[in-house]
Amino acid sequence: MKKTIVSTIGLLFVMLSLSAQNYTADWPSLNKRGVPEWFNQSKFGIFIHWGVYAVPSYAVVGDGGYSEWYWHNLRAKKEGKNAKLQAFHDKEYGKDFPYEKFESQFTASLFDPAQWADVFRRSGARYVVLTSKHHEGYCLWDNKQANESWGHSWNAVTGTPKRDLLGDLTTEVRKAGLRMGYYYSLYEWYNPLWLKDKKKYVDEVMIPQFKDLVTRYKPSVIFSDGEWELSDTAWRSTELLAWLYNESPVKDEVAVDDRWGKKTRGKNNGATYFTSEYGSGMQPGVAWEESQGIGYSYGYNRMENVNDYKKSSDLIILLVDIVARGGNLLLDIGPTADGRIPVIMQQKLIDMGAWLTTNGEAIYDTKAWKETRQWSAGKRPEVKEANYMAKYDIAKMVQPSKENANIEMFFTQKPGALYCIVTNFQEQLRIKNYTLPKNAALSILGCNKAIRGQQQGKDVVINLSGMRPGDIPHDMFVVKIAGK
Repeated sequence: MKKTIVSTIGLLFVMLSLSAQNYTADWPSLNKRGVPEWFNQSKFGIFIHWGVYAVPSYAVVGDGGYSEWYWHNLRAKKEGKNAKLQAFHDKEYGKDFPYEKFESQFTASLFDPAQWADVFRRSGARYVVLTSKHHEGYCLWDNKQANESWGHSWNAVTGTPKRDLLGDLTTEVRKAGLRMGYYYSLYEWYNPLWLKDKKKYVDEVMIPQFKDLVTRYKPSVIFSDGEWELSDTAWRSTELLAWLYNESPVKDEVAVDDRWGKKTRGKNNGATYFTSEYGSGMQPGVAWEESQGIGYSYGYNRMENVNDYKKSSDLIILLVDIVARGGNLLLDIGPTADGRIPVIMQQKLIDMGAWLTTNGEAIYDTKAWKETRQWSAGKRPEVKEANYMAKYDIAKMVQPSKENANIEMFFTQKPGALYCIVTNFQEQLRIKNYTLPKNAALSILGCNKAIRGQQQGKDVVINLSGMRPGDIPHDMFVVKIAGK
């Protein structure tokens, strides 16, 4: 009898194991997997763009001013922004100075991965995504495909840093209690094999290199990019994702973005989460992530000054807006070539962490409510809906204005609790079209003073006239309404 029970249990485990590894190499099958729940609960991640481009660290400030595109822009048609970049390059390095020579100055000599991880932990982020390889092809770990396909050393271990930058940061990030993931560019602008034979590049460089990264470092996130050059079929994307979800060491944990071939962005939610880049974001109902730099660039751009960086308060509003719509914020930093996170970036991350220490209950593990935001009376500002370069400025939308309505509060929820994230203090808060639950308990996160809500018709009014300076720890604060 015991043998029969043991055999039956064993058979069930085998069947469950087989059913869990049954994704075929096509989107309908892969979409059944779903995005891992930890990703939807985490809400806030840190993006890091770091590579050889950190040496010139230059881009024309403004829309599309990405310093990590330095090499591409240097070789592009010399007009407009590219003409300015060419003039900068010629003056600083010489007309005949090739990009690949910048590698000798990419020293990472002051890189302290434990200090980086400590800043990330204190920021309140739950996961980190590092550029393992950008479109320049330079790998931050010891990868033989990089060196062999380029015909010379083109990774951080055999190159100038003489260090596994990716591995060392991964170790410290995980010690700090955060999940670690990697950005990975499918294509490489000037890889000799890519330029000669794209199919051979996919088969002999991209596929084995990707599997090497995943197998050795076991990422929780894969942020694929550079997909637009080929179809998902040519990239062998569904085949690669089937391997990732069936056989890889992170098959159950890894969350993967939607950039796997021409016209794959915004599709296949289930196999992937959707991405928005300096965009207006998306609405509840899909798993999505907005990525932005603290400034205009992802990689470090020496041409950006203090006015080009978002205020700490604006970054918090950005996070709140995204979370209220069910998304994640992946906020980017660009370290210097010698391995330092600029202090201004560190400070803004720490400021976000201070706010989250008080108000994180309204952010982490939450879901979108039936309303994502509440507007004041008046004309609402026009918003360009786009997932790329939308010029969407949520910080302006919360500021009271004579011309336009403003956002008075955002909403998130958990079972048994509604969170009203208030953008500007008012002595009387009015939550429109809301009925207080029976035996509701109201409080302000981080505040010891009791508050009460009163039903007035279809609205709930909360009297805050008794509050004094210092009672509420932050300008933007959270009213929690607990009750079924």
